Amino acid sequence: MKLPADKVAKLRSFYEGRGVCVTGGAGFIGGHLVDSLLSLGASIRVIDDLSNSNLEHLAGLIELEPERVRFVHGSVLDDEALAEAFEGCKTAFHLAALGSVPRSIQEPQRTWSVNATGTLRVLEAARVVKADRVVFASSSAVYGDQPELPKVETQAPSPMSPYAASKLAAEHLLSVWARCYGLSGVSLRYFNVFGPRQPADSAYAAVVAAFVKALLAGEQPVVYGDGQQTRDLTYVSNAVLATLLAGATPTRLAGQAVNIGTGRRVSILELATGLAQQCGVPHVQPSFQPDRAGDVKHSQADIALAKQLLGYEPVATLEDGLSDTVEWFRRSLAGT
Repeated sequence: MKLPADKVAKLRSFYEGRGVCVTGGAGFIGGHLVDSLLSLGASIRVIDDLSNSNLEHLAGLIELEPERVRFVHGSVLDDEALAEAFEGCKTAFHLAALGSVPRSIQEPQRTWSVNATGTLRVLEAARVVKADRVVFASSSAVYGDQPELPKVETQAPSPMSPYAASKLAAEHLLSVWARCYGLSGVSLRYFNVFGPRQPADSAYAAVVAAFVKALLAGEQPVVYGDGQQTRDLTYVSNAVLATLLAGATPTRLAGQAVNIGTGRRVSILELATGLAQQCGVPHVQPSFQPDRAGDVKHSQADIALAKQLLGYEPVATLEDGLSDTVEWFRRSLAGT
């Protein structure tokens, strides 16, 4: 994953030597964020309970830079573990969560505990150490299935799942901590992030990872519904850049919610067809299953506010992101 040289130079001047904490840093987006923070010279503490991830990638970074990457094995519901992780922290990136709309419908109480109550505990840990800023990973799921496109931050949220409700509650907590305690923070509403190292082995796998894994095995990707639903698919380098900018911007951040996407949408059927071509199996057609509860029909980000507040613009196209992702999965499945 590469970021533009001009952006990297500006970010390095901010992050070099800075103490940062990444909750959920062993996960998919978190792991890529840790990679970038390490290259920018930050001193990083990661807290993760490894319930949705493993230490394979992070262990390599710790071995490479043991003084700059430290790991705390614990939950964001554990105040002692959080205190250890936040020691010396000036900037906090809160990515720890129980993801997936379908899983939240199966496990609503656990989803709420980790995503909402966990965020409250993270905010308190940040307040105790007087952190300069908290960047929270929210989700486009908070908008629900309203027909207006693209999604603009001024639209009233309408969550359709326990996952979406928990993310919206966490956004409100951040804005309240900003108002009551002066904590600088921002909620980034990620739109369907994908890329290398995204898990593909569970029933809750994200669509790109699930499709690529199936297609490379010569199997039919599973489409839920009619496939006409659309998504603003955001390559992980775009999400990481936005997250780094949110941590570093001198703009006053008081708990605002900001869309992070590309402003472009593609249908799930188009995605399946395009990936089949890239995977070398253009003849493989998807199989169809009924709609899943809680899934929205259409999603597309208006990213004007992200540009205004954070200086964010996408740096990778959908096509480049899909190509990189397919190549990574191909190498991974081949064991190279």
